[in-house]
Amino acid sequence: MQIYNTMSRKKEELIPLHEGEIRMYVCGPTVYNFFHIGNARPFIVFDTMRRYLEYIGYKVTFVQNFTDIDDKMIKRAHEENTTVKDIAEKYIKEYYTDADALGVKRATVNPRATEHIPEIIELVKTLVEKGYAYPAENGDVYFSVRSYAPYGKLSGQSIESLESGARISPTELKRDPLDFALWKGEKPGEPSWDSPWGKGRPGWHIECSAMSMKILGETFDIHAGGKDLVFPHHENEIAQSEAATGKPFARYWMHNGFINIDGEKMSKSAGNFKTVRGISEQYDLEVVRLFMLNAHYRNPVDFNPELMEQAKAGYERLKTAKERLFSAQVGEETAEDNAFIAKLDEFRNAFKENMDDDLNTAGALGVFFEFARTTNAFVSEKRGKKAIDEAKKLFMEFADVFGILIKDKADEFPEEAINLLNERTEAKKAKNYARADEIREQLKAMGFAVEDTREGAKLKKI
Repeated sequence: MQIYNTMSRKKEELIPLHEGEIRMYVCGPTVYNFFHIGNARPFIVFDTMRRYLEYIGYKVTFVQNFTDIDDKMIKRAHEENTTVKDIAEKYIKEYYTDADALGVKRATVNPRATEHIPEIIELVKTLVEKGYAYPAENGDVYFSVRSYAPYGKLSGQSIESLESGARISPTELKRDPLDFALWKGEKPGEPSWDSPWGKGRPGWHIECSAMSMKILGETFDIHAGGKDLVFPHHENEIAQSEAATGKPFARYWMHNGFINIDGEKMSKSAGNFKTVRGISEQYDLEVVRLFMLNAHYRNPVDFNPELMEQAKAGYERLKTAKERLFSAQVGEETAEDNAFIAKLDEFRNAFKENMDDDLNTAGALGVFFEFARTTNAFVSEKRGKKAIDEAKKLFMEFADVFGILIKDKADEFPEEAINLLNERTEAKKAKNYARADEIREQLKAMGFAVEDTREGAKLKKI
């Protein structure tokens, strides 16, 4: 598999540090609010990367952190007159609700910054002892950027270019405007922990270094996140980690492109800020996932109604193809069956070829849609059991990698609606069409349409 490495600025063959195993760290959310559509892209993209690596036989240790102590969280806790811990618990729960609906698999580990304070303090101590960091009079500890010569290698920025835009706040005690905080001295009303420099809390960048190295080792395979994290977050992670250990930090760096809303950058000030929770009121979140994967992960994407409707139509085509395939009538085997089975291998190989080319999900989805069209035509007549079973197997292989159409969504409908649907089926069997029509209207009032198919009546959200 070839992936684009942000560090080298070229595609490279993915060669794991340990044979048959990939260790992967993806930056997760700061849990102070519902996550937005921009956050959703790396969650979906790198979940798909993980799914594909597992599909081709790797054991994947997938780590995604929760930043549960941060300026935004402290501000939100003050606004809601509660604790930072309660804010974290609330929005971690909400994260799982939305991420599950997006088809994002649970991480192997979801470490929290507040649960790794000893590791963070130990890492900061090491940097101070080695001369890469220094404590200030107010209890802050800063990383000395100029002490780490390779600084800027990920973003491609020189110290000189960074220096021109750097400023020191009057409240800071930094020696150099480029330096960044590893530890922040205690301020009134903020959570704090004991440290060699007095009570305080971790800076943002240090948590990812401490947690990733504890769980995955001082050097691991892939570090990933949104393009906005290249600088300063990932640049600072590299500097503090490699300065502390003297070893390479992550071997491959992957970053997804930005999301615009109707051609404009998403921002609260522009009034186009979209949370995934809000979008879920209009679209099944598996449609959102399909929309994201229909573009190459490194390219920017524009979230707009026209493209979302196209994604929705594509999702319905795949859903229908699955329903037809899994309800196909079995007959005698024919010569056409063997030709069809051979064609399935061609689809599988084409799918892998695209995914092996820097996670080209757009190309791989094209293969999935062509497979669906071919299968629809094939099962329009009775076919042999082996051919149908092989097609089912391949459909679910594709579906599992893309993270869509895996679950039976019957459990998404309330029990009352399912009971009414069953009652309607019995009413039709008894030729009580008046009651059947009455139930249809009841379900419509609840927000569900009834579709009568050859496999039976089904519910659909209106």
